[in-house]
Amino acid sequence: MQMTKPVIAVWFSCGAASAVAAKLTLDKYRATHTVRILNNPILEEGEDNQRFLRDVSAWLDWPIEHVINPKYPLCSTADVWDRRKAMVFPHGAPCTFHLKKEARQIWEQSNHVDWLVLGFTSEEQGRHDRFKLSERSNLLPVLIDAGMTKQDCLDYLVRAGIALPDSYAKGFPNANCTKRGCVKATSPTYWNHLRTVEPEGHAAMCEQSRRLGARLVRYKGQRIFLDELPHDAKGRALASLKTPDCSIFCEEK
Repeated sequence: MQMTKPVIAVWFSCGAASAVAAKLTLDKYRATHTVRILNNPILEEGEDNQRFLRDVSAWLDWPIEHVINPKYPLCSTADVWDRRKAMVFPHGAPCTFHLKKEARQIWEQSNHVDWLVLGFTSEEQGRHDRFKLSERSNLLPVLIDAGMTKQDCLDYLVRAGIALPDSYAKGFPNANCTKRGCVKATSPTYWNHLRTVEPEGHAAMCEQSRRLGARLVRYKGQRIFLDELPHDAKGRALASLKTPDCSIFCEEK
């Protein structure tokens, strides 16, 4: 009797780390496991993300499947915020919960999974440990085991000839929702950078956040609306441009 191979679900977020995690997983496990590479498409991600997805799929010679929450067929963060009448809650962003976490949970109801792979890098051991305790214990930490940092992953793709999503060239630290910004970000540096590189998206965020009463940016110790932020305001360090990675969960580091 033929035995069914154990299934590994690799969640690919259109970032460098998850792309390299998919490559290492296939290199190590494709002969002994069924590997499925899965992506939650988000409307507000940069248009270049789906080009990157296609390039990575061709590089891996492996299909990347889209997983969508049927409750939110537009796959739009703005749609989630309007329907939930809020942009952020104390325990995370509703966009990540509905478009990624809930989408995964619905997918798992009809798809068997033995192991999960996320793009946790070696400097994210703490995030890996928290996810393992609070979400799933069946993680394969392929990047951590390989000792690979975020920069290592970027360099790996450059050596492979894979053009990174243009969000990196625009100065963002990841390939998340760069068209309108991440509601978990509070840095003046971040929001003024978005104002510069994505002025239409920034204007849309100003309107929606004001309409929903969401004070997204912290300035001089207080939360204010985006349209109240001075154009020259900056955080206290270059690191303030960093935003939480948006994989299948959302947290602030």
